[in-house]
Amino acid sequence: MLKNKREKSILSTFAQKTTPNMKNTLIWITYCFLFFSCQQKEVKVTKNSTTIEVTTPSEKQNIDKKLTVAESIAYANGLEFWKKVSEIRFTFNVDRGKDHFERSWKWKPKTKDVTLYSTKDTISYNRSEMDSILIDADQQFINDKFWLLAPYNLVWDTGTKITTKDIATAPISKERLQKLTILYNDKGGYTPGDAYDFYYDTDFRIKEWVFRKSNTPEPSMITTWEDYTDFNGIKIAKTHINKEGSLKVYFTNIKVINE
Repeated sequence: MLKNKREKSILSTFAQKTTPNMKNTLIWITYCFLFFSCQQKEVKVTKNSTTIEVTTPSEKQNIDKKLTVAESIAYANGLEFWKKVSEIRFTFNVDRGKDHFERSWKWKPKTKDVTLYSTKDTISYNRSEMDSILIDADQQFINDKFWLLAPYNLVWDTGTKITTKDIATAPISKERLQKLTILYNDKGGYTPGDAYDFYYDTDFRIKEWVFRKSNTPEPSMITTWEDYTDFNGIKIAKTHINKEGSLKVYFTNIKVINE
């Protein structure tokens, strides 16, 4: 009881000795503390059912707009974490009947350094210093990387035309899904004029896709997208199988290294 009275006495004395200027100073200090505390807090912004984690007001401003379908698919697969990636390693596998093929990669996206490991050779090169000898290796890299990170290529790639459809029937499962088609122009790149149809659910997760070489009406290849796994925020569908089960494209030895 005496302690409570003493505390009240100290507070009363302080209040009596506090001048208006001192009060204004205390208010200003409190405001600054709260302001900077809020600035450091993590903010979560949700657009089109996709939650994107940002840490600064400038990042929030960059995404504080309605995302396109392509952006929503990319972010649903962890695009916001890509900026942290310094190196990614993976093995690209193809099983066709009894035949097996594989090749492995080490890629440093920030420096553009690429290394190919195959049964025949090991080739290291930098994508900013290409020559005709390296074209074949780089074509293989672009193909395998596209299978691995196609959701990101929807926003990375230029020279494309994207169309969407709210309701479409998936070719393998016959599920009623949403559809995005990306068409590459007929100039530049290793496969000009090709088209891909992505079938995705309400969470913007790809479940099946169709590859149409040279934008032909008939499919050149159809596979599933399954076995999704999270690698430091980067979400990868590790397995792709065709309807007949005679073709399986899959990834092993995946390692995502952050800075």
